[in-house]
Order: sequence, then structure tokens, then C-alpha cells
Amino acid sequence: MKRYRWAAWGDVNAFFGLMLDNVAVMVLFVTLITGKDLFTPQFVLTRMIPGTALGVLLGDLVYTWMAFRLARRGNNPEVTAMPLGLDTPSVFGVALLVVLPALVEGKQLFPGDHDRAMLFAWHVGVVVLVLSGLFKVACAPFGNAVRRWVPRAGLLGSLAAIALALIAFMPLLTDIASVPVAGMAVLTVILITLVAHRALPYKVPGALAAVVLGALLVFGGRLLGDALAIPVVPGGMHAGEGASLSLPALSPFTTLEWDWWRGVLLAALAKMPVALPFALATIVGGIDCTESAAAAGDEYDTRTVLLTEAVAALVAGLLGGVIQTTPYIGHPAYKTMGGRAAYTLATALFVGAVGCLGVFGVLFEWLPPVAMFPILVFVGLEITAQSFKATPQKHYAAVAFAFLPTLAYLVLIQMEAALGDRDPDPRAAVAVQTLRCLASGFIVTSLLWAAALAALLDGRLRWSAAYLGVAGVLALFGVIHSPLRGSPIDWPWDVYRWLPDRPEVRCQSPYHWAAAYALAAAVLIGLSFFREQRERTVPESPGA
Repeated sequence: MKRYRWAAWGDVNAFFGLMLDNVAVMVLFVTLITGKDLFTPQFVLTRMIPGTALGVLLGDLVYTWMAFRLARRGNNPEVTAMPLGLDTPSVFGVALLVVLPALVEGKQLFPGDHDRAMLFAWHVGVVVLVLSGLFKVACAPFGNAVRRWVPRAGLLGSLAAIALALIAFMPLLTDIASVPVAGMAVLTVILITLVAHRALPYKVPGALAAVVLGALLVFGGRLLGDALAIPVVPGGMHAGEGASLSLPALSPFTTLEWDWWRGVLLAALAKMPVALPFALATIVGGIDCTESAAAAGDEYDTRTVLLTEAVAALVAGLLGGVIQTTPYIGHPAYKTMGGRAAYTLATALFVGAVGCLGVFGVLFEWLPPVAMFPILVFVGLEITAQSFKATPQKHYAAVAFAFLPTLAYLVLIQMEAALGDRDPDPRAAVAVQTLRCLASGFIVTSLLWAAALAALLDGRLRWSAAYLGVAGVLALFGVIHSPLRGSPIDWPWDVYRWLPDRPEVRCQSPYHWAAAYALAAAVLIGLSFFREQRERTVPESPGA
């Protein structure tokens, strides 16, 4: 039997790539939910980050063990471990659609008590992750069946939309292009090394080189000031808040009041229509990652891969984390780098240590976002490219169709940030309301739109009508296309009652959206009967 070469020089580059990806995701999450009237960095670093980091620790340790087992069984000394990390799309979903809305609810429940409101929102995020983990554990054995039921264009199309519009574009807008001297230099290094797969001199890891270059440019900006137009404060913490090595709080279930947990559970259940598509996407993504690893020569057991990441997410939630884990798409890339099993082992120990020992607070304070976030552009491009690559070419239009609701959400974020609490100009009111309806539940909308178009491209008109029918039912209750701020899920008559008495709002009620989908589904069903009738009346060819 050949001895497994579980550590190689390629593990160094692979480690920095996987580790920095995870750290960048955590930095992104903390940046998204901290600020004035939001969460305090100290609360996030001591309550949410430790459990999240332990989920990565558990998952990557198991994947490391799986690489050893596969090498032993297959007598293969060059097995590359499956990479696992934090799910980047879920960061945006959890931050913007779960935790921050729950914080608003907490402020309404506990006016004047910001600490209790943060505690409520954290518990909502924890329960959402636990429920998502249980859902993934239940679905893992049926991963291939789920893959058959939902067209790949639907699942990967919505994922690609998030990857390109939110994961890649948002950091480009807010943290890279806004600091172009440092941002574009770091992004260039990422594009050269991780996208174009070009080696740097002396085999310096590309991800490490990008972070070092970004940090040098930012700290150099302290000396040159406005000459480089680089902010003096490098980290993400607010002014006056230093790095902290405070011990984490890993027990989110110390509160035992029934009324408290009843409110938390009800709030969490209301967020599940947003969370479940992310969970489902990691299931299908795990299947795709397993297949890509097999194509690269490493035949992992799909069920074990899915169960591992499901249990890792569940454990992370039980320990206070709010972000789910997922197998990463880049196994072939890490194998090309020469990685074996040492890079996942090192990532597990590093992420677990910095998250649980309070060291992440130091990283968050001193690592400039402009040095970290360009790697998210690579993640977004990689997910988008893989989504098209794994989708049949005739379904490309369906994948592109899935981008539209996500683009509406992207525009709405910027527009509401610019408007604040002001009402838009009457001429723009219709556009704002339409954006709000398209953006509400955009993950589910993208999935159903792409699935419906994929079925239509395959000539399965009744299946396409079924997807639209599901969309109509969801729209009726506000799961998608809610016309109200905050996208509440409620009975349609209650939503209609709260609509302002303005024409541009009244014409986009749950009743209107449900009727629109019903009409579209009826058209497809009618055409399916017409096609069947035409096929029955077509005469047979003379040679038949």
C-alpha cells in the first residue's frame, strides 16, 4: 500500500485560499450587521462568531478524516480533501433578511433596551440555523432526488444571481472600487492567481500576497494621507472600539422563559421561507461538489459529504452561530494547487482558534476590508461560472432569468439607502414599489422563475405552469412579492388593509400578483392542450 502524502507544499497556497475565504466571510458578516443602531461589534464577536467558527472546525476536521479514509481505501497517495467553509450567499441572506429584521422586531418588543433586542435577534438567527441544519440532515439522504425534482437551472440560477450581484458586486462597490488605489491592485493579484491560475514568483500563495499587498497600501496611506486617498482607519470596527480578546459566550439557550422562546420561534418560522432556499442550495451544491471531486479523481461518498456539512451547521447553531457551512466548489482548484489534507486540517484549527479565543477581534480590527474582500469577487465569479458550466446550454436563458429579482433587490438596497425615510418623487413611486415587490423573497422568486423557464424550454408546459402556480400561492401570502416594507408574511387581506391609499401601491397587492401567476399558468396549460390536440391531428408520414 502506498503511503498517503497528506501534506505537501501545495497545501500552503490552498490553506491561505480557504482560510482567507472563511475569514473574509466572517469579516463581511460583522461589517454588514454592525453600526449605529445595529449590533455592536463586541456582541457579534463574542456571541455569533465563536459558534460559527466551531462549525467550520468540525466540518473541516471530518473532511480531513474522509481524505485519509479515501486514500487508504483507494491506495491513492494524492487525495485532496474536500474543502468546507462558511456559505457566502447565506451571509447576505442571514444578515439582511433574518438577523437585521429580527433586530427591528426586538426593538419593537423591548423599546429602549437595545441589549435585549440584540439578544432576541441573535436567538432568532440561532433558531433559524438550527432549523436549517435539521432540514439539511433530513434532506441529505435524498439529495439526488431533490436534484431530480428541481431543475438545475432553478437551483444554480438563483445561486449564481446572488454570487454575481451580491457576493461579487456589493464588495466591489462598497470596499474595492471606493478605494481604487489599493482595491484594484489587490483585485488584480486575485484575478491573476485564483481566476487565471498564474503562479507568482517563488510560488508565493496568491491569496496571502493579495492580503499583504492590500495591508501595505492601506498602512502606507497613513503616511501619505490624501495622496493615495486611502482611509486611515484600516479595520471595520467603529472609532474608539479597540480589538478585544474577550472570552466567547457559547450558550444561546441559557434563557428558559417560555414566552421568550415562543416569540423567538414564531419570528424564526417567519424567516424560514428565506432561509430554506439557502439550505437547499447547499445540498445541491454539495452534490455538485462531490461530482466535481470525482471528476478530478477523488470519489467521495455523497451522503457522507452532505451529512457532514448538515451536522456542522446544526452544531454551529446549537453553539450560537448563525451562518451555515457548505462544501466549497473549488476542490479541483485546490487539487491543482497541490493541496492534500493538511490545508483543511490547518484551516479547521486556525478558524476554530481565532473564533473561540477572541483573536478574530484583532483580525477584524487590523485587517483592512479592501485587502480581504477582493477574494469575494473571485468567489462570486467562480460560483457564477460553475453555475453556467453545470447547467445544460439550452437552459442558459433560465439561469440569466434568475438574475432579475436579485438585481431588483440590489437596486432597492441602494435606492432605500439614498432615500432614507423620505417618500420618493411621485414619478419614481411606481418604480420604487415595483422594485420592492420584485425584491421581496427574491431567492424563492429566482428559483421558481428559472425552474419555470427551464421546464418551458424543455417543452414541459404543465410543469412550467406548476412552478408558476406555486409562485402564485406564495405571492398570495407575501412569501414573495410582498408590497410592504420588511416583506411580512401575512394573510392577503391583512396585507391589503395596510397598503397606503396610493394607486401605484394598490395595483401590486398579493391579490394582483397571485392573479398574474394564475393567468400565466392558465395560458401554459391551455397551450399544452392545444399542442396535444395538434400532435394527435398531424397525419403520419407516408413511410411510417
